[in-house]
Amino acid sequence: MSDAVGVLILDEPQELCPTFRATLEHLPALQTVTEADLNAGWAGPAVAVVFLDESRLGDGLARIVALRDRQPELRILAAFQALTSKDLRAVLTAGIDAVMARSAAPREICAAVLALADGAACLVADREEAPESGEALGLTPREAEVLRFLSAGFSNKEVARRLALSVRTVETHRLNLRRKTQTGRLKDLVTLARQLGLAPVVEGERGRNSRH
Repeated sequence: MSDAVGVLILDEPQELCPTFRATLEHLPALQTVTEADLNAGWAGPAVAVVFLDESRLGDGLARIVALRDRQPELRILAAFQALTSKDLRAVLTAGIDAVMARSAAPREICAAVLALADGAACLVADREEAPESGEALGLTPREAEVLRFLSAGFSNKEVARRLALSVRTVETHRLNLRRKTQTGRLKDLVTLARQLGLAPVVEGERGRNSRH
């Protein structure tokens, strides 16, 4: 069996198909697979890339839950255009391992797949628009959620209240964001949130009681 990372692609947008698959097929470290291949005993690591359609998010979540039940060892990367805080929590609860913006360049999606296969959780922007380090940011879904509120100008205390987290937890996420993005400036956080396709915070938006 190949030493490449197996990539299971689900719900791929038609307009993304030619460039994404062409990029993937030119990388020897990646190989497209089907679920039948996984069931037949795929020897190497495998990552599913699920492209979420926000207008039919329920269908995408159901697919992720079912896939997780059938393939518990599979790593799952969810790619989206713009999700609300509530939607991000729902995707995380469904069992995904990482999220990223669907508008990212095909090579960035492939880079995220490789990072996820190595055990990292990545949320990456287009490399040309990312911070000067030019590296995958490595944000977790929870950090992305906190970023949405921080980029809207909310204080740590307000973010904690709205997401039902402790202030200390928010402070930890903020420190991680500063370390990974190499900036703590509001202007930079706003730009980053926009590049990642994170939807603006809606007034009154508030999380459930789930501490992480």
